[in-house]
Amino acid sequence: MSTEGPKPVPEGLKLYTENTSHILLSAKEAFLNPVQEFNRDLSVASIITFSELLNAEKEAKWKRSLEKKAQGKAAKKRKVDDESAQDVPAPEAEATTSSHPAKEPTYSPHKISILEALSATGLRSIRYAKEIPLVKYVIANDLSPEATDAMRRNVIYNDFELPESGDGKIRINEGDACTLMYNHREDRKRVDVVDLDPYGTAAPFIDAAVQSISDGGLLCITCTDLSVLATNNFPEKCFSNYGGVPLKAEYCHEAALRLVLHAVSSSAGRYGRFIQPLLSLSIDFYVRLFIKVKTSPIEVKRALTKTSLYHICTLCQSFYEQPIGKVVEKRNESSGSVNYHFKTTQNAGISEHCQECQSYLHIAGPMWSAPIHDRDFVSNVLSHVESNESKYGTFARMKGMLTVAKEELETPFYFTPRRVAGNFHSETPSLDDVCSALLNAGYKVSRSHALAGSVKTDASRTVVHDVFRSYVKLHPVKMENVGERSPTRILLATEPKQEANFTKHPGTVTAGSKVKLVRYQDNPSHWGPGSRATGSKKRKAEN
Repeated sequence: MSTEGPKPVPEGLKLYTENTSHILLSAKEAFLNPVQEFNRDLSVASIITFSELLNAEKEAKWKRSLEKKAQGKAAKKRKVDDESAQDVPAPEAEATTSSHPAKEPTYSPHKISILEALSATGLRSIRYAKEIPLVKYVIANDLSPEATDAMRRNVIYNDFELPESGDGKIRINEGDACTLMYNHREDRKRVDVVDLDPYGTAAPFIDAAVQSISDGGLLCITCTDLSVLATNNFPEKCFSNYGGVPLKAEYCHEAALRLVLHAVSSSAGRYGRFIQPLLSLSIDFYVRLFIKVKTSPIEVKRALTKTSLYHICTLCQSFYEQPIGKVVEKRNESSGSVNYHFKTTQNAGISEHCQECQSYLHIAGPMWSAPIHDRDFVSNVLSHVESNESKYGTFARMKGMLTVAKEELETPFYFTPRRVAGNFHSETPSLDDVCSALLNAGYKVSRSHALAGSVKTDASRTVVHDVFRSYVKLHPVKMENVGERSPTRILLATEPKQEANFTKHPGTVTAGSKVKLVRYQDNPSHWGPGSRATGSKKRKAEN
């Protein structure tokens, strides 16, 4: 945290301090939500990690180029020497050459450009400019005149210059976010990082964003419209915004992440680009995603194989995946080259009713079905956070959530023992008992960052239900409390194919469980997305 004292606060304004940045707030000018400090801390850490990895890639490429040039020069010199083997250089020439040695080339670190499309108070942009070492400049944009006025005041308050030439470290722009990003579509104008943090959905800005990012750049997205993404109250709105239908289940927050990823993947694919999710988190009342955007025609085609529909049981919440496409590889025996043929898929054998409890199935999606995190990237962010504890006010929660995300299995969706036990009308087994039974049966398990007490596994829902059937044999259900036509009777009537072994498995103790971590935050008193700023969207004409 900053040890410097803030400057005097002008009358009529109040001071808000976050890490090393100080901003002056007026209720009517721009919107700021203090709860989003975790979002901003996480964004700073993730962009620092991204910039360091990008710089390492650029440096490695530069070194390879030097080596290639050196090899070319050496080969050319050998050729000249062979052609003039009888010629002996004069001593004066040798002396002249040795007195002027070649200058050793040095690598200049690659510095990134950041575009924050919806800056409001400018706090996020100021933090990026202050805290990210490898930043060249930050473009802070907002449509509201009141917001840009507040940004200018806050940028100057934090000792940044705003030259008339517009080439300062923080460059303020007043205008439409999409127009600004479309103006950065050309290769030479593209930026390394685009940050979308709107009030509500980011859907209207995604198309422009994926075109304004340089190849291999980072897209940061926040969506706070979980009433659309994480419920089935507004399926028509979700479909129009994200191109998919949401679901109603306890794993709805992970489905929200996958719907946003599907929307970004679809937009990027139209321009020959594909996405690589680096970190996707469901946090409080919003989702936050960090996505690498790259260009590759073959990878754009592979997006078909990373998209699925899901059939969701209305009662037991079993889910059945229906991929919408597949790829067939054919290798040429003579040349060794591989040809990829993309095809549609057949029905995955999914019927109208749930195989587990015979309840009706509802369709959700299409949505992203591939991994939502890059484990190596998450590990790098976590290492950075652990080595910079004093720099982040939400360090404890960052470490906890990143640790859980790092350990998460790549399989879609999760369950909670409490919910499954409710379907069986049984006592709830402990998390350790359920995880041990699955591990002893040869399956993998992990926690999910999206919900406290949740379990992810590569076991089918049938296997999970068999674990609970075995538990029910040890802790019988009072059948007089179960209705005659209840689907619970169908679940209980099925005999488990294999009796579960509840002996504690050492795999239930993970790196995240060895220390006390703040994995899941309690809701603060001022929890929620807050209220919109009340300022005008248009600057009034000056007399």
